Amino acid sequence: MIIKQKEKKRIRISQKRQITIPQKFYEQLGFSDSAECTVKGDSLVITPVRASSGEFADLILEDLVKEGYEGEELIREFRNRQRKIRPAVEELLSEAKMVAEGGSHYGTYDEIFNSEEE
Repeated sequence: MIIKQKEKKRIRISQKRQITIPQKFYEQLGFSDSAECTVKGDSLVITPVRASSGEFADLILEDLVKEGYEGEELIREFRNRQRKIRPAVEELLSEAKMVAEGGSHYGTYDEIFNSEEE
């Protein structure tokens, strides 16, 4: 099933501000149990959250194994740590934007790495 780029469908918003994504859109775009909402101009864009393609997965697993995790506990802790990556990266990007706009001070390489040598 191919969805045309401009295909539209009117949906109802419940009293609890809930919507239902039309099934053919849901399936075509690969939604699962979560979505990301973004405001672009005067539009709300809803996109599927796709499973990460291994954002630091190998590094996380190496650390967990070194820390002694195994079995179900390993799986739980892996998922927990992987969920924290995106918010951490978004925070770094936010801080970088503030620095770029002159709204925050940043440390230079020398300030960070040469402070102990003095």
